[in-house]
Amino acid sequence: MTRGRKPRRAAKRPPPRRKGTPPTPATAAETGLLALARTLSAAASVERSPGEAMTNALATLAAAFPSGASLPRALAQARIGALGDKTRALALAWAREQLRLALGDVLERAATAGALPVGLAPEPLAWVVLAACEALADEPPQAVPDRIRALEDWLTGARGDG
Repeated sequence: MTRGRKPRRAAKRPPPRRKGTPPTPATAAETGLLALARTLSAAASVERSPGEAMTNALATLAAAFPSGASLPRALAQARIGALGDKTRALALAWAREQLRLALGDVLERAATAGALPVGLAPEPLAWVVLAACEALADEPPQAVPDRIRALEDWLTGARGDG
């Protein structure tokens, strides 16, 4: 009797790779928020006084969020679309956080230079200022310049005439 070879065991195959869902394209709101964050960061890096950089950042944000502008509309649509989608909600929150961090950097520079008399730390102040600018979309168009002026006066410590 001849001795036969033992049958080879089949090598274990790795489990098949699951094809993940393709990444969702960025929404107009995410793209707009990130572009705005880049604009604030670039403007802050240009050699100008920290106080001027702060007022320019406020003007940039105010120009992006008035009633009827595309960014507030895109944000509203993206928030509604993200209600049942955690990935989309996270991506939108991340983009907004990048904008808040860029604004926080501008405010930090102003605080370090003594140009920020408000009694809040720059990080929570960035959150308040961003929320105020986002709220401009809900203001009547004729009231927006007054709201921006009040916010700028508050940030710079300027006193209004009235």
